[in-house]
Amino acid sequence: MIRRIVFGLTLVMGAWACSSDDSPGSGSDGFDRSALLINWADNIIIPAYEAYAASLAKLTTAENQFTINLSVQNLEELRTAWLEAYIAWQHVSMFEIGKAEELTLRDFTNIFPANAAEIESSISSGVPPFNLELPSSRDEQGFPALDYLLFGIADNDEDIVDQFRQDAKYGIYLSQVVTRLNSLTNEVLDDWKDEFRDEFVENNGSTAGSSVNKLVNDYMFYYEKALRAGKIGIPAGVFSTSPLSDRVEGLYSKKYSKVLFEAALQATIDFFNGKHFDGAGTGPGLNTYLAFLNTITEGENLATAINSQFTKAQSTSGLLKDSFFDEVETNNTAMLGAYNELQAVVPLMKVDMFTALNIRVDFVDADGD
Repeated sequence: MIRRIVFGLTLVMGAWACSSDDSPGSGSDGFDRSALLINWADNIIIPAYEAYAASLAKLTTAENQFTINLSVQNLEELRTAWLEAYIAWQHVSMFEIGKAEELTLRDFTNIFPANAAEIESSISSGVPPFNLELPSSRDEQGFPALDYLLFGIADNDEDIVDQFRQDAKYGIYLSQVVTRLNSLTNEVLDDWKDEFRDEFVENNGSTAGSSVNKLVNDYMFYYEKALRAGKIGIPAGVFSTSPLSDRVEGLYSKKYSKVLFEAALQATIDFFNGKHFDGAGTGPGLNTYLAFLNTITEGENLATAINSQFTKAQSTSGLLKDSFFDEVETNNTAMLGAYNELQAVVPLMKVDMFTALNIRVDFVDADGD
């Protein structure tokens, strides 16, 4: 797939979307885009990043405790902190805009599964500190790398702890992965709190380079590629000649792929509906934008149709096993069924919603959907 093929052209081709002479704070359709952007920034994105950063701080504490005192109990506590941070990540992964886009945060955080062979090669032949900034190292770090280090380097917990005891470079590698997760995240969060929040809100027009148009494209790209395809479709074999059970998220832990997927799906639904991250209220969202435009598809309000299909997708995926690895291996038909329900959301959003909002897609498909 080719990501953001028109990004470099948006400044000179703003007419791709709507007129560039909109009234301040609203699109040419009259909807208050400023209120939408404020809700997204202040009530969803920044609070989600703050919670994610806090979870990484707890992960760092657990990692320090484990590396200082290697024990099965501390390994379990580290795994718990890893899972909590991994779930928190699902709530910010879709926001690949601003500094997160500049850093390619998602690629350095969650390309799964980790390249275990390269991690082992780095540990066995490399000299610390390990270089995790190279683009080629993206599949050797982040949460999938921790998944491998905490669950996959040996057959049982005692042997995993013993591996860290026998070779100190495992602990060094572990610490560097956690440190890099923190540094990347703090850089993105600091940017949101420093200048980018105001820039994001002030860019409230309806041109191709406006905040609404860009973030809606980011959201759609995430839903299609990272969530629908990455978490379900690719392991289920939708894009290959056979199922690929070794491509699931949480491959080495073998029991968390469903909880991670459900957190990601719920986050995308909440964003669509403008739900505050703390769950205490709602504000303007894509649903209210579509309602304002009175968008109807096949006789039904489009926002209602999208939410109804989201509910079907949740219901179907809720029947899957906790381990998607096991599901692909033993009951892949259920995975394909979940994929089909997720896919049914795509034309409602990518065609009907984009048309209603007068937003053009800024990425190119490579999977034929």
